[in-house]
Parts: sequence; C-alpha cells; structure tokens
Amino acid sequence: MRNVAGAAIADAVCVLVFVAIGRASHDEAGSVTGFLNTAWPFLAGALIGWLTTRAWRAPAALVPSGLGIWIAAVAGGMLLRVASGQGIAVAFVIVATLFLGLVLLGWRVLASLLTRRARTA
Repeated sequence: MRNVAGAAIADAVCVLVFVAIGRASHDEAGSVTGFLNTAWPFLAGALIGWLTTRAWRAPAALVPSGLGIWIAAVAGGMLLRVASGQGIAVAFVIVATLFLGLVLLGWRVLASLLTRRARTA
C-alpha cells in the first residue's frame, strides 16, 4: 500500500479497534466520550510515529514506518495517558504493546505479501 491516506486510515482503525475491544472487555463500551478519552493518547502517539519516521515516504514499510508508529503509539499513548490523569497498569502496557504490534505491523506484512504475490502473478 503506497497510498498515504489509506495507510493512515489503516493505522487509525487499528488503534480504534484496540480501544473498542478494550473498552468492551471492561464493560465500558457505551460512552462515546469515554471511547474518545481512551483513544486520543494512542492516536496522538501514532501521529508522533508518523511524523518522526516520515511515514508518508513509505507508509506500508515495516521499517522504519511500521516499527516507529507502533513504538510511538504505545510509548506516546502511555505517556499521554499518565499526563492526562488516566491510569496505566503493567498488564495494560503488555496487552497494548502486543495488540498494537500485531495490528500495526500485521497489516503491513499482509500488504507486503499481497503486493509480492501480485507482482509474481
């Protein structure tokens, strides 16, 4: 996927799915304000990753784009949660790291495989 807008949307959807699953698993799925309050630190972290890696140059690249966006989404998200008075717990950090890594890197791996398959076909 070389489409910058598509890649940015894919990353945002990954973060929003993470938030939706997390809130639903804690019976907090009903509040739009609560959803946005949970989502914004991770979306901001992903944006920081986009900016620091200049992901628009190769948005589907696993490295540096995917890796940088993943690290920034998790680290930035956690730091912004703390700064805004939201809590973090070790288990939450582990789950966020694993899930966001799976989806933010996973769609890039899948896109790469599909692109490679299309080229050989």
